[in-house]
Amino acid sequence: MGTRALTPLAAAREAAGHTQETFAAALKVERSTIGRWERGVQSPKPWQRHGLADALGVSLGELDNLLHRTTRRPETAVRHAEATERVQTSPEPDGPAPLLRDTDGLAPAADVDVIHAAIPRLRRALDRLDLPDDGSTRTPANLRGEIVLASDDRLQSRYRSLAYRLPGLIAEIARAGQRGDATDRRHAATLLTLALRAADGIAFKFGYLDLSARLIDLMRSAAQRAEDPLLVAAVAYVRTETFFATGDLGAAARALELAADQLPALDTASSSAAFGALHMRAAVVAARAGKPDRAADHLREARRAAAVVPEGVYHGTVFGPASLRIHDLAVAVESRDPAGIERAAAWQPPDELPAERRSHYFIDLARAQLTLGRHQDAYLCLQAARRSAPEHTRAHPQVRRSLSALLRTHPAPSSQLLDLAAWARAR
Repeated sequence: MGTRALTPLAAAREAAGHTQETFAAALKVERSTIGRWERGVQSPKPWQRHGLADALGVSLGELDNLLHRTTRRPETAVRHAEATERVQTSPEPDGPAPLLRDTDGLAPAADVDVIHAAIPRLRRALDRLDLPDDGSTRTPANLRGEIVLASDDRLQSRYRSLAYRLPGLIAEIARAGQRGDATDRRHAATLLTLALRAADGIAFKFGYLDLSARLIDLMRSAAQRAEDPLLVAAVAYVRTETFFATGDLGAAARALELAADQLPALDTASSSAAFGALHMRAAVVAARAGKPDRAADHLREARRAAAVVPEGVYHGTVFGPASLRIHDLAVAVESRDPAGIERAAAWQPPDELPAERRSHYFIDLARAQLTLGRHQDAYLCLQAARRSAPEHTRAHPQVRRSLSALLRTHPAPSSQLLDLAAWARAR
């Protein structure tokens, strides 16, 4: 049985952690009233809107937008729900995978609505970092497990779970940072840096570039308060996103090289991993800037680090021999190097790698196969990316560009290609 797509108001209610029953109880209305609001057949009364906005954690202006979008598209929502109920149950060998659903059974379209609906709550948590809402507050030591889970959600591209949990978690870490001694405050700053990085995993991938830039600035400040040079290096790695978005590759290269130069002695796995990750990313920047020799220099430095570091997650960044091979491919694609692409295509990322990183490999490989005119191989790579990390793949703009190119080159595209393009919202 398929699951109906959520309307914007219903998505916001889920993002706030409410069922229809708990939402109705909080607002002192009948559950059927919540259902009518969410279907867009009835609007809340003016005197109900303040309580509704508070329960959702949004402003009145944001609530008006949610209600407007809900009432404007009842027919669209029904058609969308019907479309997401179509699931392939017997894929052809080496062909497309079934429509993937998350563990809660929601179709990807509903996931996207939940993520977008959570953004106002996330902005509100950031606005109040120095004035967090009152609430229960664990010590930084007891909050560490929550950060481990949030980082894992980011790396495994479970963005819906992140969107649901992060606003409250960020507020609790902010409260923890105002208590305890200097050591507790440094630990809280470390946790806040990693929580903000998890939030950026949503903001950047779903097109909230202003929010991403703000999160990175907050990350830099929190990492400085944590007094951990390896955490500062990890933020420099993430900061590259800002320069990618603006096209300022020169600044990206300088920031990465400066961060690598400022690292302490490479006498631990964590410090070597930080050094290698910075050079690994600098190689991609150099290749994109049309500097293949400089890219090769950075890859050599990264290989030197990967030779002594096991694959793992270091201060929120994945690094090791397999991650380096994925960046080898990215450099080859950016440099339009057919030989490098061929070498990379002969390898497959191990299942032990985080899902997001595996899907990056297949997305880049699809782009490479397109440049080589191998359209079927490109299609199969995009399906592999989808199987690895559906939420990440569906949100990635390169996936839509690759699918659009495939549609343009096939005057009579197969139903499998059309289904994949519709799922990724490619035109």
